[in-house]
Amino acid sequence: MVIQTSKKRFKHVRASDLRGMGQLATQATMNVTRIAEGVHQSVWNTLGMPGGKEPGRTRGITGLVYNSIYGVTQLLGSGVDKVLEKQQPWFDTLDKDKTETNERTAVLSALNGIMGDQLVESNNQLAIPMTFYHQQQVLSWNDEEQALVIPQAKNKILLMIHGLCMNDRQWCGEYEGTEVNHGEQLSSTLGYTPVYLRYNTGLHVSLNGRELSELLEQLVDNWPVEIEELTVVAHSMGGLLTRSAVHYGFQQSKHWPNVIKNIVFLGTPHHGAPLERAGNKLGAILSAIPYTAPFNRLSNLRSSGITDLRYGYIIDEDWQGQERFGNHDDERLSVPLPPQIACFTVAATTASERSLLADRLIGDGLVPLHSALGIHKVEDHHLSFADTSQKIFYGMNHMQLLSDPAVTQQLEEWLS
Repeated sequence: MVIQTSKKRFKHVRASDLRGMGQLATQATMNVTRIAEGVHQSVWNTLGMPGGKEPGRTRGITGLVYNSIYGVTQLLGSGVDKVLEKQQPWFDTLDKDKTETNERTAVLSALNGIMGDQLVESNNQLAIPMTFYHQQQVLSWNDEEQALVIPQAKNKILLMIHGLCMNDRQWCGEYEGTEVNHGEQLSSTLGYTPVYLRYNTGLHVSLNGRELSELLEQLVDNWPVEIEELTVVAHSMGGLLTRSAVHYGFQQSKHWPNVIKNIVFLGTPHHGAPLERAGNKLGAILSAIPYTAPFNRLSNLRSSGITDLRYGYIIDEDWQGQERFGNHDDERLSVPLPPQIACFTVAATTASERSLLADRLIGDGLVPLHSALGIHKVEDHHLSFADTSQKIFYGMNHMQLLSDPAVTQQLEEWLS
């Protein structure tokens, strides 16, 4: 029984994950030690004892001990990493016949959402590459027989883009015991070929936007039949990513924006989300108190993708030159909805009816109604969705937007 349970657990882990896990363990040890040293020095400061050369660092014998821990950790981490790197081809052979599980994909997606930028910076192989999927198979146009990967490809593509810490497989949900998948349902009734995007949600939205624009250009160029229509359905952060990709697509005179006809936003924080702003204020409070300041390191571990949600950043200029964890106002540049594309937005609120409180505070639990509807007090930031192109669902939360048949029905009505 114990052996069977152990096998079930390890079916979600791949041998090739070991190197990435080792790097994470080294990084975690370093961060925890930094916090411990910071607290230690805070105590010394109250006693009038001087610190090290850098803020939050100790000196003397105490500093020597901490430096030894850092040195040994880095040495061991580097050594283990080099050993595992040499074994990587063998690990890949062991993983060859392993199927990807939903559980593993979900964990990796959450990890990438939280610290995906750091995974990329450290060349950690647990970082998720941006990839298109069809029927849970990777779409590749480097293969001469690519057309076989897309059986009965149609001239209408439906691109489904997930949100923060999520992945393409999570479009498949359940409502009262019945499976719901907006992508499959819309494709069946409206004649699309569904394509699902998976990406590292911890990177800056604008960096992902640039990459998505490039990949869409390649997808359109290599599609087996001539494309008449590209429609995008995007949930949460996926909507910001879509707007970013469209912006750069037009800016760089790509071909693919000429075939996109519709964009549907589901619970997209066009003007940011209160939770990220609250997290940033918490970091400022922690930093202001000597004994808690070292713990601000934990707050500052959150990814670039998460901090982009503070105000809804979608282009490079929104975040470049700024202290990511600084306390600053909304200084975004204006990026209106593309007039040549039909844009629709769905917002949800857990409230039973609309009110000032529901609009500004409650929302769907993560995104306020005004943010999801594109409403902003500054005219340049206001997104002008037509009245017939917006829908509010009551008694519904952020995640239920993915699996409620009423949402599917609304999408069918708009896209028919």
